[in-house]
Amino acid sequence: MSDAERVGGEQTRPSWQGINHLALVTTDMDATVRFYHATLGARLVATIGTPEFRHYFFEVGSQCTVAFFEYADAPAQPFVNRAGVPNEHAPQFDHLSLNLPDEQALHALRQRLQSHDWEVTDIVDHEVVRSIYFSDPNGIALEASWWVRDPTSQPADYQDPQLFADPDPVAAVVELQITGTLTGIRESTLASTA
Repeated sequence: MSDAERVGGEQTRPSWQGINHLALVTTDMDATVRFYHATLGARLVATIGTPEFRHYFFEVGSQCTVAFFEYADAPAQPFVNRAGVPNEHAPQFDHLSLNLPDEQALHALRQRLQSHDWEVTDIVDHEVVRSIYFSDPNGIALEASWWVRDPTSQPADYQDPQLFADPDPVAAVVELQITGTLTGIRESTLASTA
């Protein structure tokens, strides 16, 4: 096996099954349950509770959940984060996008949010995906999307200008476009702090 196959080849890829859970933080678990379970219709599927924290899981797909921690006596101060708008308080997180099966489901969710008097954008057409944007009671920016053309159900075609539309791609994408694989991975900047 070549170095390229070990680094970026198909033979080494894990068999991902979606997101098991994305763990976020809330300062009001009750409001979070009411929003995710009742308003969004993301079924509450599990809860963990200790004297130090609660950890609740909401189903957003088969074996895929969004989870929340609520810490006892946490000094966390919630703030509103808008999707796609840089925020000095959240440099490592922009938004969570939940996948929907089709445009009809996107319209239905938008109507559901509006029927609960929840602020939601119009549908935004990003060409390969269409989306709506809203925030949860914790100020976490959310998006709901459906793939107009699903790139996850087919082999990657790095020459496809509809799916790979960055006119000035980073070096790794150029390498994928030319060779179909990556020949190296940079060392982690975290390794030097260990």
